[in-house]
Amino acid sequence: MAALTVGFDLDMTLVDSRPGIAAAFRALTAETGVHVDAEAAVARLGPPLRTEIARWFPPEQVDAAVRTYRELYPAYAITPAVALPGAAAAIDAVREGGGRVLVVTAKLGRLARLHLDHLGLVVDEVAGDLFAAEKATALRQHGATHYVGDHVADMVAAGAAEVPGIAVATGPCTAEELRAAGAAVVLDDLTGFPEALAGLTRLALGR
Repeated sequence: MAALTVGFDLDMTLVDSRPGIAAAFRALTAETGVHVDAEAAVARLGPPLRTEIARWFPPEQVDAAVRTYRELYPAYAITPAVALPGAAAAIDAVREGGGRVLVVTAKLGRLARLHLDHLGLVVDEVAGDLFAAEKATALRQHGATHYVGDHVADMVAAGAAEVPGIAVATGPCTAEELRAAGAAVVLDDLTGFPEALAGLTRLALGR
């Protein structure tokens, strides 16, 4: 059996980044003069930043808006973010099982690291700028045995990597949507993760 290595998504899986991301979008509006409905944007976190930016900016301005947003992000988005319930304990459960912890996210890796460092969430690897099936590349590269996420695209990633997807209904997707996307387990939040991981491990060992 492969050594335990658990990948986690970041936004709305480990971290409630909505207040900070909303603040960054409001700063983007102030900087560019282009209105972004920050509350609407944070209600659908998961897809790459470019997807959201393209809702508000004309095509020829998207690249510049993405760059500006990322320049603003450290000043506005990090401090307001909080760890979601059970996040630290979930990481601890992997460590206690002798495992490694990855974060595989659509966010740029350097920005993801700022969140993790600010909240004291210690992980072994961060792979950023990946979405849906693209995440499977990093999961396979790092030998992931499970992937945890809040979005149907995270369950697509787990399926593409051929590992169990553990879903948390803390993001924009419902439990029913996550199950339909192939989740092996759907949890209300990460407080149920240690028990779920133990159950999947027993299942894999045939116990």
